[in-house]
Amino acid sequence: MKKKLSALCIVLIFVCLSFCGCSDSNSKANGKVKKDEVIVAMPVSSEPEAGFNPVYGWGAGEHVHEPLIQSTLFYTTSDLGIELDLAESCIISEDGLTWTITVRDDVKFTDGDRLTAEDVAFTYNKCRDESSVNDFSMLKEAIAVDKSTVEFHLKYPFSSWYYTMAVTGIVPKHAYNESYGENPIGSGKYIMKQWDAGQQVIFEANPDYYGKEPNVKKLTVIFMEEDTALAAAQAGEVDVVYTAASYADLKVDGYSLFKAETVDNRGFNLPAVKRHTDNKGTVIGNNFTADVEVRRAINIGIDRDRVIDDVLNGYGCAAYSVCDKMPWYNGEAEVAYNPDKAKEILDNAGWKTDSSGVRSKDGVIAEFKLLYPSSDSVRQALAESVKNQLEKIGIKVTTEGVGWDTAYTRALSDPLIWGWGAHTPMELYNIYHTDNSTGYAVYSPYSNDITDKYMDDAMSETDLNKSYELWKKAQWDGTTGITQQGDIPWIWLCNIEHLYFVRDNLKIAEQKIHPHGHGWSIVNNVDMWSWE
Repeated sequence: MKKKLSALCIVLIFVCLSFCGCSDSNSKANGKVKKDEVIVAMPVSSEPEAGFNPVYGWGAGEHVHEPLIQSTLFYTTSDLGIELDLAESCIISEDGLTWTITVRDDVKFTDGDRLTAEDVAFTYNKCRDESSVNDFSMLKEAIAVDKSTVEFHLKYPFSSWYYTMAVTGIVPKHAYNESYGENPIGSGKYIMKQWDAGQQVIFEANPDYYGKEPNVKKLTVIFMEEDTALAAAQAGEVDVVYTAASYADLKVDGYSLFKAETVDNRGFNLPAVKRHTDNKGTVIGNNFTADVEVRRAINIGIDRDRVIDDVLNGYGCAAYSVCDKMPWYNGEAEVAYNPDKAKEILDNAGWKTDSSGVRSKDGVIAEFKLLYPSSDSVRQALAESVKNQLEKIGIKVTTEGVGWDTAYTRALSDPLIWGWGAHTPMELYNIYHTDNSTGYAVYSPYSNDITDKYMDDAMSETDLNKSYELWKKAQWDGTTGITQQGDIPWIWLCNIEHLYFVRDNLKIAEQKIHPHGHGWSIVNNVDMWSWE
């Protein structure tokens, strides 16, 4: 049930709980806990606006996670491998266009009806028609052949379909309506018992779940601003609370800092073509960053460790690609900080310094604007760090905050600090592959036919492991690619660690590498958490 509460009411409730210590939660300020319940504080932005409906992004997008309430055909392991969940088998046609899935026959929705292939087909066709978060454009049609068999007919080969199936929760055709997201029925590990919009959502273990019985029988997720969440931990009213690097060194009695490894990366694009205006009047390209030697110099002229220390208080790791540590990552992307070599590259390329210390070549000044989302203080600090470091190798950078309403267009000519990272190799495709309608990649002007071909071949490959090798070659094949030795059209700075204060006697299960978004990923395996 969904109840709307005013912001004032939410604050009063929290203050009351904090001071009187009389919460109905599993965790009291005196440390007494029920051994099968947990309370987790998440960012306000983690609350799904469209409710708990996979069709509208629950379980997908920037905060990729297992949808908890619903089951998926497959799931990803801790090393991002693919394992069966609702699916019992998968057969892919030679042309990669037909995927035949056998669905297990012992699964029921929480209203007692059996989950069948018809529910699977209904879910995917609904996502194809209405999803605004996950990409289902490759799906022509899902057909239930019989109660236990579903066929996915694709418009073109798409090896990453496995990763789509791992985050798409199955909804019941018979019980689906426009208010499904507020009152979801699923077959997953948990049942959503209560949703107080703007405040909290309560999940309880599904007694009829077909898999292993969860250790945690009740999960309460409270949506809080950063400062309020920290206060909740200090008051002992939550068991797990997200926090930022700026707070991570604080000592909170009864809690320890938990660090989750991520592919939640930050970096900036470097437009790889010269400045021009297209037939729509859009300014595209940058005369300075169009020089590949400039891009190579920038990539090794930034001390990533210093960026992490200065901006993230040390809570992060260097990033060299959009897919660090993923099964499809090519380690050839890694570089060492070498400002002297960066200067040498610029010198040899004809970029000479003047009396002001700023370089130029043929009337083009070695400068660019570095944009950042004006609402994001971390990205602003990253931009300032990059500015200060590049000044030392003779490049002048001016930083500017922008809104997302103009950022995408501005980034076609001015570099922008971005945040990416997902549990799918399609992140590479989306950033680097040429868009046929423009002749350039979508987010920053760049194109490489050979890299495109490797990615197209990777998508067509029916063997997932073989597709990984093609994704790696798209990054660098020994001759060309998107790494330092190649075109280097993006500069990756850091992967931001996701930080949480966790009650001392709560054991968090091993985490998958978290994707972009400091939200639901932490509770992916809450069923395996335990109290000591």
